[in-house]
Amino acid sequence: MTPDEARERAAAMLADAGIVLTPAERGQIEVADLGLGELERTGLQILTYVNTERVCAKELVLFPHQVFPEHRHPPVGDDPGKEETFRCRAGSVVLWVDGVGEVELGPGDQLTIPPDTLHRFRAGARGAVVSEFSTRSRDETDVFSDPRIVR
Repeated sequence: MTPDEARERAAAMLADAGIVLTPAERGQIEVADLGLGELERTGLQILTYVNTERVCAKELVLFPHQVFPEHRHPPVGDDPGKEETFRCRAGSVVLWVDGVGEVELGPGDQLTIPPDTLHRFRAGARGAVVSEFSTRSRDETDVFSDPRIVR
């Protein structure tokens, strides 16, 4: 699947979840294959609405059974690391969070992940649309357990 095909597929899933995008937003969907070249299995599609010094809001789209691998958001300077809340909008997603274990989210369910906490997630059979609300996002500083991953 090409990045353009993944963007179109993600935009269609967002529309099916009742999330309206502008034409500009459709083109801004990030396709994160993490340098592994296996997007259907491992990766994520991301639309960032806002990312300031204090707050971030995104839509995360996972294709059926797609996995986003184990990682954490470490401290950066005086910032303790990103705290994020995931709220499932459509489909289902299973999160694994260190110290919590597995939690399955369906539409309307949400979970907050503390800063610098190992976590990973996997979409269910129909994929998932998940809204993320967080403190500032610094994706380039994320630490993945798999050293092959490039963000």
